[in-house]
Amino acid sequence: MKNRNTILFSGLSMLLLVTLLMNISMGQVAIPMKDVFRSLFGSHASKETWEYIIINFRLPKAITAILVGIGLSISGLLMQTLFRNPLAGPYVLGLSSGSSLGVAFVILGAGFLPAIFSQFLLSSYGIILASCIGSSLVLVMILIVSQRLRDTMSILIVGLMFSSFTSAIVSVFTYFSSAEQLQKYTFWSMGSIGNLSWPNISILGICTLLGLLFSLLSLKSLDALLLGENYAKSMGLNIKKARYIIIFATSILAGSITAFAGPIAFIGLAVPHLGKLLFQTSNHKILFFATLLIGSIIMLFCDTISQMPGFDFTLPINAITSIIGAPIVIWLIIRKKSIQ
Repeated sequence: MKNRNTILFSGLSMLLLVTLLMNISMGQVAIPMKDVFRSLFGSHASKETWEYIIINFRLPKAITAILVGIGLSISGLLMQTLFRNPLAGPYVLGLSSGSSLGVAFVILGAGFLPAIFSQFLLSSYGIILASCIGSSLVLVMILIVSQRLRDTMSILIVGLMFSSFTSAIVSVFTYFSSAEQLQKYTFWSMGSIGNLSWPNISILGICTLLGLLFSLLSLKSLDALLLGENYAKSMGLNIKKARYIIIFATSILAGSITAFAGPIAFIGLAVPHLGKLLFQTSNHKILFFATLLIGSIIMLFCDTISQMPGFDFTLPINAITSIIGAPIVIWLIIRKKSIQ
């Protein structure tokens, strides 16, 4: 079993490297692989324009794709184990809806604010700030609720209610908005990983590392929770503390990614299932790293497709992840039923 896992991890690591190089090489401007190697490993590409494209556009986007893939996949794994629900995803707590409300308030409601404030809020930094505040407010409410509720499923229901509440407010904003405002909000909701500067990527990287650290601290708790809360209590696990850390880790990961890249669907839902299917284990120490690698690979693959090599346009990343992710989830559900 150890040899099998070693081979699988080695294969996934090699596939990640290949996918990363392909992602940087392919696009509207095709760059030869040898020039990609030269730019990444200290030499200069054959053309200055190629090197400029790699360093300033393709590499930041590829790193963002990896961070997004890691963060959403790991938070999906945490949520599916915490709620013992295979259809739970990183946004089940309402964090995405909170971010959407913050962004909707800025984009759709900026007309009601003084010109000085609206100009800043409609900038990329203003939208990121609004998204962070929206998801943070929902996080604080969820953490307060989790301290008062003993039942994990009740937290899930509260998260869904927060989603419904914030979606209703967004609908009100939408009703009173202009076509231009609606278009800008729609573009944000489609997700984008190509507009981040190096400072933004650094902040997203720090948030992702912090979320992963809390996730690593939760691995033993997740293994215990997999067998039910009563069993976990009998093993001496502090359920409230474990739940608090897991929710906090998910919130940091999903909240920061939504703030910087917009809501991205299906990665957090599909990837943990692929990790379990490939490694055939419920051990979260193995699943953590499996999910991390698979999430990075799939996100890079989706981004490569969205770049549409040879064409003059880029497709929304959210559309590509949904097109690829939805059939995977349907196939996994059918496969599980047929096994049973």
